[in-house]
Amino acid sequence: MNLNEWLAFIECQHPQSIELGLDRLRLVKAALGQRQTCPVILVGGTNGKGSTCALLEKILLCAGYRVGLYTSPHLLVYNERVRLNGQCVKDAVLCEGFARVEAARVSVGEIPLTYFEFGTLAAWEVFAAQPLDVILLEVGLGGRLDATNLYEPDVSIVTTIDLDHMDYLGATREAIGFEKAGIFRSLRPAICGDAHPPHTLLDYAWEIGADLQVIGEDFEFFREKECWQYRGRSGYLKNLPHPVFHLNNAVCALTALDMLWQGLPVTEGDIRRGLVEANLQGRFQKTQEAPSVILDVAHNPQAARMLAENLGATTATTWAVFGMMRDKDIAGVIAAMSGRIDHWLPCTLPGSRAATAAELTAILVSTGVAKPPVGFASPAEAREYALKNAKASDRIIAFGSFLTVAGVMTSSYGAT
Repeated sequence: MNLNEWLAFIECQHPQSIELGLDRLRLVKAALGQRQTCPVILVGGTNGKGSTCALLEKILLCAGYRVGLYTSPHLLVYNERVRLNGQCVKDAVLCEGFARVEAARVSVGEIPLTYFEFGTLAAWEVFAAQPLDVILLEVGLGGRLDATNLYEPDVSIVTTIDLDHMDYLGATREAIGFEKAGIFRSLRPAICGDAHPPHTLLDYAWEIGADLQVIGEDFEFFREKECWQYRGRSGYLKNLPHPVFHLNNAVCALTALDMLWQGLPVTEGDIRRGLVEANLQGRFQKTQEAPSVILDVAHNPQAARMLAENLGATTATTWAVFGMMRDKDIAGVIAAMSGRIDHWLPCTLPGSRAATAAELTAILVSTGVAKPPVGFASPAEAREYALKNAKASDRIIAFGSFLTVAGVMTSSYGAT
């Protein structure tokens, strides 16, 4: 099978798109004979996981290490999820990994695996075939019962804890914090980038004897006009260049590298270069000027607040290509962004979970947006409308979902 055929196949191997739990995966992992031969950094959290992984990957590559990265979801092509030394793996490599997982799955009684579970096991097969120095894994959902938690991290990072995926993780920060803390390990570094973590995360870390470090207490950053400073256990790094990502994510990455310094040393020069060069599609990504176009996958209130902060106050008129999933906190995202948007352009996204443009319009009006917005059948249509009506000095922001950003990206320069 080619890659598209494999993806269609694995999508049908489980009756549910999500089933949290590790027992099924352990059987398949054992049949594959998977083992760990290099350090693993496991990154979870409500927001900032992808950015933290991108920073870690770039700094480690700058230091000359061979790096495997598994992340999700993808924007345009599945290959984005599995990277070797900064490059997306080829179709044939992924197909070989899928074939080995399928053979193992069948050998233990055709155990049903979800799309993400199948992909996680296959990514490890890809990594196992390479002489890697470090593997970076991004948690898909939650942490404790996520497929990535099948592996044993040398360092675990929880970036932030906020309300999202509540159908699976619980309705409170305390419940969600417990699920995310499940990636911590006894006597291993456990890094938390949330300055006010729920007590459940703190309690769990204490109970298992994890080496917990919390931002604002054990490590922190200091903003300066043209640069910033980092403080960690090993001391200070001063006059650091600003990354394109939020500094919370940067200090989590630096703290993880600090904890692994004996086995994976990096220089201050590696860090400076990595901070400047790291980038990630769809995370405050500027794609053009006059008018400026910014893409951001922010899809919950916390991420929307960070996006609003990054946008800052401006006199420029702002147009928003806006699409979201129906099961997200749409009103909360609108409230977080309302002070930054002049023209809302709600659009319908593909899939049964997506809110329609009409549904988004109704929420926008009910939450106090002054004028009823125009609705669009797709992000591409909303983007075209914005480009035709925006002045050169305006800005266009597309946000609310990975599918919103993907739709704009595809219409901009096509997908392969």
